[in-house]
Amino acid sequence: MKVLILPDAQAAIARAADIITRAVAAKPDAVLGLATGGTMVPLYDELARRHRDESVSFAQTTSFNLDEYIGLAPDHPCSYHHYMQEAFFDHVDIDPARTHLPKGDAPDPQAASEAYEALIAQAGGIDLQLLGIGQNGHIGFNEPTASLGSRTRIKTLTRSTREANQRYFASFDETPQYAITTGVATILESRKCLLIATGASKAEAVAQMVEGPLAAVCPASALQLHKRATIILDTEAAGNLALRDYYETVHPRGRDSAFD
Repeated sequence: MKVLILPDAQAAIARAADIITRAVAAKPDAVLGLATGGTMVPLYDELARRHRDESVSFAQTTSFNLDEYIGLAPDHPCSYHHYMQEAFFDHVDIDPARTHLPKGDAPDPQAASEAYEALIAQAGGIDLQLLGIGQNGHIGFNEPTASLGSRTRIKTLTRSTREANQRYFASFDETPQYAITTGVATILESRKCLLIATGASKAEAVAQMVEGPLAAVCPASALQLHKRATIILDTEAAGNLALRDYYETVHPRGRDSAFD
């Protein structure tokens, strides 16, 4: 696990954008695993700027989002389909036919979950999986105690996750209780993982992910098993790391070491 600590959120976002644009330049038809949430908005803004100003192209890429709320149609203003259109897809040259999200309004969510898992496999798997982390250590909607061998499936959301997402809905009661999410095992099969965390509210979850025991109570800790996982943090998100000095010695100012 490579831990890169940047001075602030803006620098962390720029570093993440560097990694993604290099990956797409090296493999224009890359399969990208995409994430949603507040952390990703400035990242998608930066990628859209690079498309507009620096001719970064996503025309040949394929994307699979991590999750979607059960019960929300794609055109619902709080769906992740809608989020992705507004935050990213509408601002770059990605082919809509190559963008994929779970079907939250499917009549049979379990069948839709299995079909989504199969579609990822048919595409050859994920080349670069983008991740955020919840304050309770979830990745995707793999909540604490989620199986580390899990595949795309239905998950019940914890109260803390629903409270964190309530700001997007009219009330807590309207915040969905269930979601379809890509499983931990599917995430770990990605060829590269890139997790971004910014802000002090993520510091405890980050410390558990990086330095805590490998345990289902912190699903993000499964990234300790990944051969090519990069964790990008600002100084606040890195605040609880016991070995922070070491990470900053290995990767000063968030740069790769001489041996990477």
